[in-house]
Amino acid sequence: KKLTHTITLHPSFLGPRMREFVTKRLYKDVEGTCTGRYGYIVAVVAILDIQIGKIIPGHGSAEFEVKYSAILFKPFKNEVLDGVVESVNKLGFVTNAGPFQIFVSGSYIPSDMKLDMNTNPPSFHSDDQKIEKGTLVRIKIIGTLIDATKITAIGTIKEDYLGVIE
Repeated sequence: KKLTHTITLHPSFLGPRMREFVTKRLYKDVEGTCTGRYGYIVAVVAILDIQIGKIIPGHGSAEFEVKYSAILFKPFKNEVLDGVVESVNKLGFVTNAGPFQIFVSGSYIPSDMKLDMNTNPPSFHSDDQKIEKGTLVRIKIIGTLIDATKITAIGTIKEDYLGVIE
C-alpha cells in the first residue's frame, strides 16, 4: 500500500545527511504502529519520494512529506489466524496473533473443553487437547473493534479445524 507521512526535522539535522535522517525517522515513526484506516504497518518496503522540505516560520524546523510503500496487516471478520495464548481466565482466553489480541470467550470454546483454574498455569482441557499460556491455537475472527491506535478482536475455536495446533 502506498502511504504518506509528514516528518519534522530540527534545524541541527538539516545538511548533507538530511535524507538519511528523514529515512531513519520514517522507519522509527511508522513501523509497528496502527492506524484505524489501514491497520498495522508491519514494515516499510520502499521510500517512493521525499518532497522538498518546508521551513516552519518562527521555528526553524523543516517539514518533509514522505511517500512510501508498506506491508500492512488488517484483520477482518471470518479470517482464520494462528496465535499464541497469552492468558487463560474464567471468561475465556486471550491470544496474541502478531501485533494484536484476540479474545476467545468461554461460549466460543467447544463444550467438551473444561476450565481448570487449579492447574498452574490455568487451562482449558479436553481428552485430547489442552489450552494454556504458550499454546499455539488456530482461531476464526468473529468480530473486530478498530480503534485509532489498536485493533482487538473476538474469536472462536468452536468450528472444524480450529483450536490447538500440534
